[in-house]
Amino acid sequence: MTRATRPAAPERAVDDAPTADPDARARRLVAVVVTYNRLDQLKVTVGRLLDAGPGVLDALLVVDNASDDGTADWLAGQGDPRLAVLRHARNLGGAGGFETGMRHAVAHLAPDWLLLMDDDGRPEPGALEAFHAARPERWDAIAAAVYYPDGTICEMNRPSVNPFRTARGVLRAVLGGRDGFHIGPACYDAPPRDVDVASFVGLFVSRRAVERVGYPDGALFVYGEDGLYTLGLSAAGGRIGFVPAIRFEHDCRTFAAEPGRFAPPWKSYYYHRNLLFLYRRAAGPLFWPALALVLPKWLLKVRRQRGARWTYLRLLGLAVAHGLTGHTGTPHEAILSRARGRRISGS
Repeated sequence: MTRATRPAAPERAVDDAPTADPDARARRLVAVVVTYNRLDQLKVTVGRLLDAGPGVLDALLVVDNASDDGTADWLAGQGDPRLAVLRHARNLGGAGGFETGMRHAVAHLAPDWLLLMDDDGRPEPGALEAFHAARPERWDAIAAAVYYPDGTICEMNRPSVNPFRTARGVLRAVLGGRDGFHIGPACYDAPPRDVDVASFVGLFVSRRAVERVGYPDGALFVYGEDGLYTLGLSAAGGRIGFVPAIRFEHDCRTFAAEPGRFAPPWKSYYYHRNLLFLYRRAAGPLFWPALALVLPKWLLKVRRQRGARWTYLRLLGLAVAHGLTGHTGTPHEAILSRARGRRISGS
């Protein structure tokens, strides 16, 4: 069962800098935050968002993925009438949370724009005002510049331009690591630009974009739903802008483990399966050459999975099989069982 509470709902050129927008108050902005058992982080994010006045942020929907750390009680005790809560009876993952949250917000909160983020991502002071000042209607979606709390660029949230348009681009993407996909640091001190792919930390999505491409695929559970959604928007003719003046913070300390190591191991299944979905959508006919280059790199990552190497290989094999066949129907509980060494029926 899912329970929800809600408050009452009431061209192409890129400028070098944002300018004041007299129509900002007529633009209804609704934030969607997905949370699971990170109440300390959620408190900071909710506070930062609600610090923006009602003329800047009109509503905030928190999607609670069945947290059991006191999140529900804390949310129930908040008094800001702009705050709405959508609580799920079980954890649907980030992908499921964003899909249901966006659907609920569009159905009940009348947004012109949605603002998406995890519970550990939040706008820096003035970021929402910068969004309104950027005259966002020239884009279908807008990606913020995301930084770690220490002020350095957050690697996992760097937007991308699709490199899979030429064979040379494929080689650069597969062999060049993150720099083969993502925009460089210089773009963070440059004028706004177009991108093809962005993350769900500080992503502003217009109602027009939702009408064009719908909602993220909740069946992905975790990892890649943002890349697939924004790449699909770009492929459908939508325009995504990267606006460095809109600054977000991502306090992603839960990802501070050794690079390339998956903890807990089950995450490796979703990461690799969903990345294959993303590669196939981005690369088109160049997908198979890209796969031949990337699979050996994934196999070599087994060296970093201390204490879980056989588990990693087992889940990688399942991820590749499901990624190549487009399969998303295996329940999360079955993936957890597979990570513990038990076979999945039919896999």
